[in-house]
Amino acid sequence: MVWNIKGDILSGLVVALALIPEAIAFSIIAGVDPKVGLYASFCIAVVIAFVGGRAGMISAATGAMALLMVTLVKSHGLEYLLAATVLTGILQILAGYLKLGSLMSFVSRSVVVGFVNALAILIFMAQLPELSNVSWHTYAFVVAGLGIIYGFPRLPLVGKLIPSPLVTIIVITLASLALGWDVRTIGDMGILPDTLPMFLIPDIPLSFETLQIIFPYSAALAVVGLLESLMTATIVDELTDTKSNKNRECKGQGMANIVAGFFGGMAGCAMIGQSVINIKSGGRGRLSTLFAGVMLLIMVVFLSQWLSLIPMAALVSIMIMVSIGTFDWGSIKRLKTLPLSTNIVMLSTVAVVVWTHNLAYGVLTGVLLASLFFANKISHFMYVEHTLNEEGTVAYYNVVGQVFF
Repeated sequence: MVWNIKGDILSGLVVALALIPEAIAFSIIAGVDPKVGLYASFCIAVVIAFVGGRAGMISAATGAMALLMVTLVKSHGLEYLLAATVLTGILQILAGYLKLGSLMSFVSRSVVVGFVNALAILIFMAQLPELSNVSWHTYAFVVAGLGIIYGFPRLPLVGKLIPSPLVTIIVITLASLALGWDVRTIGDMGILPDTLPMFLIPDIPLSFETLQIIFPYSAALAVVGLLESLMTATIVDELTDTKSNKNRECKGQGMANIVAGFFGGMAGCAMIGQSVINIKSGGRGRLSTLFAGVMLLIMVVFLSQWLSLIPMAALVSIMIMVSIGTFDWGSIKRLKTLPLSTNIVMLSTVAVVVWTHNLAYGVLTGVLLASLFFANKISHFMYVEHTLNEEGTVAYYNVVGQVFF
């Protein structure tokens, strides 16, 4: 086993800084206090570092999961959300023991490519609010940040020592303080918590009525969480040319969500954007995920005064880099050479995900179309063998292949 301590620690620090504004934003989407998303990101990242099935993958509070919580929070409040989070974890552990992670082998390559491209588009679209109705200072910082991200690694000697996204955050923050420009910062996103998360049991009645309320939400959260996590694991497998244990990842996600629910956090899952940042910044092992979670909590609770000074423009430039790096640009060239059915599956997956902002709908659409095209393909591989008995009085017909009625 080869240790990658420096790479894991530096990449974990970059991920922790990038997680904070996203966790706050996802909390706002779900309609809860920012600390709910931050506590969830800490708990999930730390737990999954030990029990997950994919080393180097980052799990935390996510937008896809936050969208599913809105109605529950509005109608029943935070306590029911925490209970739904715990139940989500239980359902995911059950899925792991039922070996549902193995079903990923039935997801075609075209669906995975469509998922990746759609996610790259969504990541870029998520940065647009930070680039709307702002001064030219913000655009200048974003352009400068992209210049550092792509230019710093080319420098001799120092270019390979420190991840360029971390350099970007430091340089842009110092430049903002020195120039005194009025730009949006992490501190403008919301009030950061000043206490550590504490163990608590959701204050809800333990009744069948309560189960009826939270179960539909928990089932949806469990499905979307596992789908996004397993797809992300597949992508990280390809980026690192290594294999992951999908069934262990199902159980790990479940354990992480149970812990998050009991420590005041909302349900989460793997994050492809942060996972790509981690891999691109040199993170490969479980230490990167663990360090990201621990540093997230330390910075939020103890260094919030300094953390709140980081311009959002620095983080926007990092996420734009992630969007560019995530998109499979080769898939555009391959449209000319791949079969029409493969292209339809990929483009449909992209269209549905971008239109609905729901990764699960897009993947299900892609899998369904791929299945129909496969059924149509194998239906052509059918033939009938004709034989006669010795007397030539009886004919036998043997149908070979799939028969559709």
